Amino acid sequence: MYARVVRFTDVSPERIAEINKRTEDEDGPPPGVPAKSLTVIVDEEQSTAVVVLFFDTEEDLRKGNEALNEMDSGETPGSRSSVDQGEVKVDRQV
Repeated sequence: MYARVVRFTDVSPERIAEINKRTEDEDGPPPGVPAKSLTVIVDEEQSTAVVVLFFDTEEDLRKGNEALNEMDSGETPGSRSSVDQGEVKVDRQV
């Protein structure tokens, strides 16, 4: 499993609500993004968010990264401040 982790600043509660509504209305990730799951963590006090997308393969991660890098910034939670990606080495739920 692979993950792409993006940190955003200048995130408003209204923007998160819009994105939440859009993801509920759509039947999966954006076109060209073969992600298997999505997690969004929001810190309203700091106006930040972290978006984690999970992919089955490194190739899926590469394709998703290319599509997401081309995405219009108006479709994101805020200003992108960092992007990290790689293989998930530990995934344990208790």
